[in-house]
Amino acid sequence: MAETATLRVILAQPRGFCAGVDRAIAIVEGAVDKYHTPVYVRHEIVHNQRVVQRLKAKGVKFVEEVEQIPGQAVAVFSAHGVSRQVEEDAKARSLEVLDATCPLVSKVHKEGQRYAAKGYDIILIGHENHPEVEGTLGQIPGPVFLVSEVEDVEALEVRNPDKVAFVTQTTLSVDDTRDVIDALRRRFPNIAGPDTKDICYATQNRQAAVRALAAQVDLVLVVGAQNSSNSNRLCEVSNDSGVPSYLVEDPSQVDRRWFRGCSAIGITAGASTPEELVQELIGKLCEFAQVEISTMDGVVENVHFGLPPSLKKSRPAGAVAK
Repeated sequence: MAETATLRVILAQPRGFCAGVDRAIAIVEGAVDKYHTPVYVRHEIVHNQRVVQRLKAKGVKFVEEVEQIPGQAVAVFSAHGVSRQVEEDAKARSLEVLDATCPLVSKVHKEGQRYAAKGYDIILIGHENHPEVEGTLGQIPGPVFLVSEVEDVEALEVRNPDKVAFVTQTTLSVDDTRDVIDALRRRFPNIAGPDTKDICYATQNRQAAVRALAAQVDLVLVVGAQNSSNSNRLCEVSNDSGVPSYLVEDPSQVDRRWFRGCSAIGITAGASTPEELVQELIGKLCEFAQVEISTMDGVVENVHFGLPPSLKKSRPAGAVAK
């Protein structure tokens, strides 16, 4: 691409922060405002280093395990959720706990617990070692089987084929899980599970937007962290649509060679990516091209999740610093 080339940039709609991420960040910032003492967060509050570094600058301390938090300190659980064992460990240390688990993740936990209480074996569709999956596995009592691919379904050995239920990782869309669910229903015709309306709205909306975006551009850039499941999946959706994509954690990673032969590119962002990173990426593109920017038509999300009761007086709901 010549230095003076015109590059059409189309922004996906929706993109970036979802309501669960907004709420998680607001909980941490609200805790800082209220307690005026070091606030500890188990794991990254969300998968984005810009967000993490900004919170560290406010005095927030991130740890990997509850055992690293001093007794009676203020602790926040990340948006991904935690296991019951982590909850018990926090209680044993007399921690002041604020749970930033996304309400949609909590809903998956409750569904799994409800089926388990009825004697069902539970199948969790998700990615091994993902924090949300680890938390969900640790929230549901009784047999829980993790499956990621269609091939995993054939290897399942349940107690009663007529008493099986499934739940899914929230960062997977209807399209992501369709083949596995179809395989489960063939293997277990009486399997119970959530309605498709229970799938995370943000995951579904962002993937649908990328699919529509890919039809209009030569290349898609996804702004998001390497360890963000939903950001990586946005890249896969673009690639599956026949349009190459790159995952960009920081605008400095952009390689001009990517844009050779491109007249239009699309930009989207994972659900844990602040909009400022999108704008910084556009600024980077302006360094070597004349950029014409537009935003595609798409879903306008108006979902908001409330803060825990202990923070509602110290910070208005929806007052999120991004």
